[in-house]
Amino acid sequence: MDRRSFGQGTLAAILAGTVARELRAQEAAAGEGWATSWAASVQGPYPVGNPSAQPNQSFIFPDPAEGARDMTLRLVLRPSLWGRRARLRFTNAFGTRPLRLDGAHIGLQHSGGALVPGTKRPVRFAGAEGVTIEPGGQVWSDAVDLPFAAEPASPLLMGRKLAVSFHVAGASGPMSWHAKALQTSYATAPGAGSRGGEEGEEAFPFSTASWFFLDALDVSAPAATPVVVCFGDSITDGTASTMNGDDRWPDVLARRLNAAMGNRVSVVNAGIGGNQVVGPAEYGPDKPFPGGPSALARLERDVISLSGVTTVVWLEGTNDFSRNGNASLDAARDGMREGVRRLRAAISGVRVIGATVTPALGSTSAAHGHAEQDEKRKGLNAFIREGGLFDAVADFDRATLDPATGGLRPEMIPDSTIGGPGDKLHPNRAGYLAMGSSVELASVVPARR
Repeated sequence: MDRRSFGQGTLAAILAGTVARELRAQEAAAGEGWATSWAASVQGPYPVGNPSAQPNQSFIFPDPAEGARDMTLRLVLRPSLWGRRARLRFTNAFGTRPLRLDGAHIGLQHSGGALVPGTKRPVRFAGAEGVTIEPGGQVWSDAVDLPFAAEPASPLLMGRKLAVSFHVAGASGPMSWHAKALQTSYATAPGAGSRGGEEGEEAFPFSTASWFFLDALDVSAPAATPVVVCFGDSITDGTASTMNGDDRWPDVLARRLNAAMGNRVSVVNAGIGGNQVVGPAEYGPDKPFPGGPSALARLERDVISLSGVTTVVWLEGTNDFSRNGNASLDAARDGMREGVRRLRAAISGVRVIGATVTPALGSTSAAHGHAEQDEKRKGLNAFIREGGLFDAVADFDRATLDPATGGLRPEMIPDSTIGGPGDKLHPNRAGYLAMGSSVELASVVPARR
């Protein structure tokens, strides 16, 4: 058959397939595999959680029990690492009905709810356009070639964001979500149908400051690529940092590592606002808690099951010692010992870094700021520094403590998300910058010999 007998679309498809096969061959020759590049630890069901700067969601989800209904979500996320191929993990972890998703696409965000023209690619599941996820389940998509990331090391990709669009067919029922995205994403009206194939933003008039159903993004990367998971509570999740500013302390750490190593390391955020090491004792759709399941209860899903994990930085404890948690110092220490034991048993060679808990003395939050909490915090910090459990220590207490008051340094208190005086519990942008800048890079990603 003469090449001229092909239609233009057919020829383009053949060429695209040839490029995809060549990219896969290059990856195989280079010993490439999957590395998690973004994550959002899920909780549920919506609306139980601690979102920040959340718009009114009643236009999108008028009945939380019914959840999302015949509508398309366009979720915006920033990869920490770029690769020529990607795959997505969708979850129904805290759902009570089968979740049907279809019409999924991935592309570069232009701005707002619009995509960069020509970057959109369909996402499939075992070759099919849609997938049903049973209650408590999760599923990975098929691999998607990303021609716009054909040069993953290009500095022009650094900081760019992806838009992942998908249609919720029927009514989802109770929704698994990550409340505190600190990133604006977009949604159609209920009943609008499958609109993810559209590059424009006209079909997406509504916004949300949370992520729903999507909890991980993997990219193809060399097998030795370090993947650092930052595990913790709202101070890892980024409460009081800048909305859409990507200035949580894990973001600062990621930029420092990128400056030193280029596009050869991934830092992902596994924080949940209000999270505790050991509480609550029970968690599920029928027994939700704003801080999500305990660190120990979610360790498998939110850390161990991610791809290529090499290092975990664990910052947690302040909520255990709050009036909501009321945990003893021994309980928190024992919980950390158990968590580190599980990590080392599950991930060969993993480095686990203990982060000291930042001060909250004098907080305006009703649950925080009291003297007993501060004494337990100091005890936990002494254990983290001196107990021999961790491979290294990130001393965030030292980076944020005002010796004159025993609380946060005054310049780190005003809220960067919504303005105002702050709560003397959550560091602002200045505080997170100090925290992320204080981490010894060699403790997170040691030099290879």
